Amino acid sequence: MSDQSPNPTPDDVPFRYTAALAQEIELRWQDEWDRRGTFHTPNPVGALTDGAGRHAAPGSRAFFVMDMFPYPSGAGLHVGHPLGYIATDVVGRYRRMCGDNVLHALGFDAFGLPAEQYAVQTGQHPRVTTEANIAIMQRQLRRLGLAHDPRRSFATIDPEYVRWTQWIFLQIFQSWYDEDAVRPDGGTGRARPIAELVAEYEAGTRALPADVEGVTPGATWADLDAATRRRVIDSRRLAYLSDTPVNWAPGLGTVLANEEVTSEGRSERGNFPVFQRNLRQWNMRITAYADRLTDDLERIDWPEKVKSMQRHWIGRSTGARVRFAVQGGEQVEVFTTRPDTLFGATFLVVAPEHVLLDEVPAAWPDGTSSAWTGGHATPSDAVAEYRAQAAAKTARERQQDAGRKTGVFTGHLAVNPVNGELLPVFTADYVLMGYGTGAIMAVPGGDERDFQFAEAFGLPVVYTVDAPEGTPPGARTHDGLVVGSSNDEISLDGLDVAQAKERIVAWLEAKGVGERTVTYRLRDWLFSRQRYWGEPFPVVYDEDDTPIALPDSALPVELPEVPDFSPRTYDPDDADSEPEPPLGRNTDWLHVELDLGDGPKTYRRDANTMPNWAGSCWYHLRYLDPHADDRLVDPALEEYWMGPGHGSQPAGSPGGVDLYVGGVEHAVLHLLYARFWHKVLYDLGHVRSAEPFHKLFNQGYIQAYAYTDERGVYVPAAEVVEDEASPTGFTWDGRPVNREYGKIGKSLKNAVSPDEMYEAYGADTLRVYEMSMGPLDLSRPWETRAVVGAQRFLQRLWRNVVDEATGELVVSDDAPSAETLRVLHRTIADVREDMEAMRINTAIAKLIVLNNHLTTLERAPRAAVEALVVMTAPVAPHITEELWARLGHDESVVHASFPQADPQHLVEDTVTCVFQVQGKVRGRAEVPTSVTDDALRELALADEGVQRALAGRDVRTVVVRAPKLVNVVPA
Repeated sequence: MSDQSPNPTPDDVPFRYTAALAQEIELRWQDEWDRRGTFHTPNPVGALTDGAGRHAAPGSRAFFVMDMFPYPSGAGLHVGHPLGYIATDVVGRYRRMCGDNVLHALGFDAFGLPAEQYAVQTGQHPRVTTEANIAIMQRQLRRLGLAHDPRRSFATIDPEYVRWTQWIFLQIFQSWYDEDAVRPDGGTGRARPIAELVAEYEAGTRALPADVEGVTPGATWADLDAATRRRVIDSRRLAYLSDTPVNWAPGLGTVLANEEVTSEGRSERGNFPVFQRNLRQWNMRITAYADRLTDDLERIDWPEKVKSMQRHWIGRSTGARVRFAVQGGEQVEVFTTRPDTLFGATFLVVAPEHVLLDEVPAAWPDGTSSAWTGGHATPSDAVAEYRAQAAAKTARERQQDAGRKTGVFTGHLAVNPVNGELLPVFTADYVLMGYGTGAIMAVPGGDERDFQFAEAFGLPVVYTVDAPEGTPPGARTHDGLVVGSSNDEISLDGLDVAQAKERIVAWLEAKGVGERTVTYRLRDWLFSRQRYWGEPFPVVYDEDDTPIALPDSALPVELPEVPDFSPRTYDPDDADSEPEPPLGRNTDWLHVELDLGDGPKTYRRDANTMPNWAGSCWYHLRYLDPHADDRLVDPALEEYWMGPGHGSQPAGSPGGVDLYVGGVEHAVLHLLYARFWHKVLYDLGHVRSAEPFHKLFNQGYIQAYAYTDERGVYVPAAEVVEDEASPTGFTWDGRPVNREYGKIGKSLKNAVSPDEMYEAYGADTLRVYEMSMGPLDLSRPWETRAVVGAQRFLQRLWRNVVDEATGELVVSDDAPSAETLRVLHRTIADVREDMEAMRINTAIAKLIVLNNHLTTLERAPRAAVEALVVMTAPVAPHITEELWARLGHDESVVHASFPQADPQHLVEDTVTCVFQVQGKVRGRAEVPTSVTDDALRELALADEGVQRALAGRDVRTVVVRAPKLVNVVPA
């Protein structure tokens, strides 16, 4: 062994577990696992079997564990990235040892903007960049020893995968939502094929929609011409084209999602102005599923925080629609969740885009306040200028500017239907046309925002909720008894809010001026992007610009070569410009001759591409059947791996992936879109699981310290040293530097590559360190100097089995003592409990306690050593595989059974140990009276309450008073 190797071993201990020996063991076992097909997961049917050619055993319990799709970055991984991958690997290995048939694979979400941006800058095709990045990431992840089935890996850019993404789009395009149809689970409302809708129209069993151009009252399907029939069908599709308000950035030449626009109304990339434009775009009718997407959250095991975020995004509100007659204009309809406050409405506010503003009075009504006019001589001047200002803002910017209370009186007066009073109608840009009806009734006596607006414009305030005498002026947002709310026909006075709502809605319905209704914040999903690096749409357009679905035989539609990967850009302030996507430049591809049943004709392809969300909506299904070419997924495989109540899921569960691990940043969009696509596939009979992901776990993040010098410039974190003489406590190159805590990144000069850790310590040490840093759902600081603690644990484990001088086994075949049996079986029981709850850090702490106990013995008994090796295998798979083989086992430790605790050895004298941080109690644990100081220190530092109290701070010292007290003192 060369002296240049990391941690060189002295000649008298040639078999010491060092980084060099770890690397030799790890690389050798990774090759051996590949050779044996150790992680080849068998399907119950089909081509995929285990390494010995066997299908899944009949009745075997399936466990499907999945990581959120990684995007292959050119920078490769830093040590923060593997946290979730190691965690799912540990869980999967543990479940396999408990007898489950575990499916764990990893693909790549490979369409995305970074590769396209790189292509624009360099001219290198995004596919070349992406595939090179995938190769880097695969190498780094393989080196971690992850137990992925390599046969099931894929990338969303693979033509075979693109084909099925496009096929699913066509399934959605060729479907409509029947609110009255019964689903397989007994619920009402589901997607059905468009062909069934047409058949019902033809048979006259379903009425034609009255709101489609060309459909006259009493018309039948036979009365309609082909163009009108097509408009009727297209109006019901789940994927449809419409003129949609979008965020248009001329300086970038593309439409942006709301998430890509800053609060200042500019693009996150490039800081260009963003304008609201109406463009013809593809949309997904996700709103049809709003109720199911909300209600079914109760059926899945997700963090309540994520469920709340989805509920808020969907934004279901129950209330009433109320119609206000407008003098000399169209009536205005508002939605309100508080119809009981109608008597307190003193003005209306409509969005600048509202149709009411297309015509306004020629002059200001008598009594108009000068504060309402914005300094304009006429309503038309005031409204025109305000509409122009609003058009230059994004929806997000308008909402964030709501506190400024801008607006103008429109000159219109509306009639309050409950008391006949005339209410001024204002326009303000915080009211959005895309939410509700684009108009609100303002009740300043009951809403803080309305009260502020009323104060700004000198509008009256009427209270409809009782309050104690002496209550200060302001909006009364509390629930109380209703006051001041009666007319000759109805009185709400003295009722509580719930009673008042019921009574007023019934009155509104009887008068024909309102009705009970439900609205949603959720909008249909804008599905078009003016980019190159995405899935092409599997449609063509005929001479009438009507979209026509391509047949399955024409899939996949692949991306053509283009001379320039960037969309056409314009002057950043040219709000009237039009998108010109890169695909539009390849006219040979754009215009294609096809025979779609009417003879050869020339059609036009869609020059837009799908958003990068498309491929990540269904990738869980591809893992089940990665080579299917005749159907999306074999029903028998989907039933086995994801079906309702499969494996260990409770009876009555909707099914789905057993464990899905990823960051909370995907709480809404990816998870909501994937649920929507999966529910459409469920409705159409392609899957039996009603939800894609049964259990969701959000891991925290590994963060790191970064350091800046006196100029505020980041310096290499690895070169910073602690220095008591420095006013900041740290120096770099002899100069004081300031420390900050947060993200890991190259720009912060604190990134640490896994490759560095493999070289210095080995992959198993990195795995143990990351899993022992703290609770999985909390963020924690990376500290390279602390990694050595994980290495020492593995070195002690090695020495309990292998003589460092000779390489011979040092275990004893003698029976364990009573004390060792108590420690062993308590460890088994506790580790099982921790692993089931994904408390991997505390499981490791208990393994360390057992390992330390064995080091106190002259020779560790084989029975205890083998149990320890098996229990450690999920977190440190390479060293344990090597030790298992040296202990005389031919079969991989991967297939060993996880130990079971014997109850007779669990009876022992215990005491409650209190864990403190700075003298405050943060946790407790039941421990043996004989517990050692080292064991208590490990347990305390692994405790979740202690970790939360530390909040990422270093530890100065740990005071142990065994067996009853541990006090942790932060630095």
